[in-house]
Amino acid sequence: MTDTPVPGIPADLTWVRAAPEGEGGPGPWIEIAFGPDDFVHLRETGDPTNIVTTTRTKWVAFTKGVMAGEFDHFAELDD
Repeated sequence: MTDTPVPGIPADLTWVRAAPEGEGGPGPWIEIAFGPDDFVHLRETGDPTNIVTTTRTKWVAFTKGVMAGEFDHFAELDD
């Protein structure tokens, strides 16, 4: 995938895809990049110019919450 320049987002970010191990398809997957000034950028492979930016502090709090199960209710499926 060729990255399209997005105003206000560094062009030289290294994006890491959060895909299940062994999955090689196009996704859709979430990608994350750690930028300068402690910013963390998130995007979806299907819409790479729509980027959400947060701080590293908030990202760390979120990932700790995910690991602690604080967001499990979002993953519950209606039967």
